Amino acid sequence: MSSIDTQEIENFSKDAADWWDENGPFKPLHALNPVRLSYIKAQICEHYERDTQSLKPFEKLSILDVGCGGGLVCEPLARLGAKVTGADADSVTIETAREHAKASGLKVDYQNKPAEEIKKQFDVVLALEIIEHVADPSAFVESISTLVKPGGLVIFSTLNRNPKSFLLGIVAAEYILRWVPQGTHSWKKFVRPSELSRMARAAELTPHDVTGLIFNPSSNEFALSKRDLDVNYLLSCKKG
Repeated sequence: MSSIDTQEIENFSKDAADWWDENGPFKPLHALNPVRLSYIKAQICEHYERDTQSLKPFEKLSILDVGCGGGLVCEPLARLGAKVTGADADSVTIETAREHAKASGLKVDYQNKPAEEIKKQFDVVLALEIIEHVADPSAFVESISTLVKPGGLVIFSTLNRNPKSFLLGIVAAEYILRWVPQGTHSWKKFVRPSELSRMARAAELTPHDVTGLIFNPSSNEFALSKRDLDVNYLLSCKKG
C-alpha cells in the first residue's frame, strides 16, 4: 500500500524551489528547526550513549529522514557525523535537496521514494511533520517500523487534533499570520498522541518519550514543553 497522497505532494511541490528561503513558505520549519534538532540530538545521544559535547556524536550511525523535504534536518545530522539518507516522494523537492547539499559540501543520500519502497534498515528513522500528510497513517507507521533496526530509535513529530490546534495550526498559521500557504494542513488528518502511540505499539515500536513543541509569541521563538502537547509534539519510540 502506498503512503502517498498525491494532492499533498502537489501542494508541496509548487514551493519546492523555496525550501531554503528562511522567509519563504517554509519559514515556520526554519524557525522551529533548532529546537526540533536539539530534541533529536538529545534522544539519539541518550539512546546510543553518545557524548552530547562531541563535534561528531553521530559517527557510524545511519539515519533515515522520511519526508525529508529540502533537507533542513538531513544537513545538520550529516554535520554531526551521521551517514544520512533522506527520502521524499516529491522529485522536485529531492532535486532541491541534492543541489543544496552539494553546494554545502555535504554528503547526503537523497532518494525519491516513499517509505514503503526503501529496503534498508537504519539505526535511527525520523518521520517529522509527515504523518499528517500521508494517505494511511497506520500503514505508514508500520512501514517506518520495518525501516529501523532492532534496538533502534524512531522519532515522529506532528500536530495534535483538538480545538486549540485548529485555531493555532490552521486558522492562525494559515489565515491570520500567513506563516504557511492556505491548505497546507487538513485538521482532520492531525494525529493525537494517544493515536500515534497506539499505532506505534501495533507496529512493534515502544513509545518512551512525548514532548510538546510550543511557540512563545513574546519571544517569537519555539521551545520544548513536557506539559503542553496541545499543538505540535514529538514522540520518540524504541524498536524491540
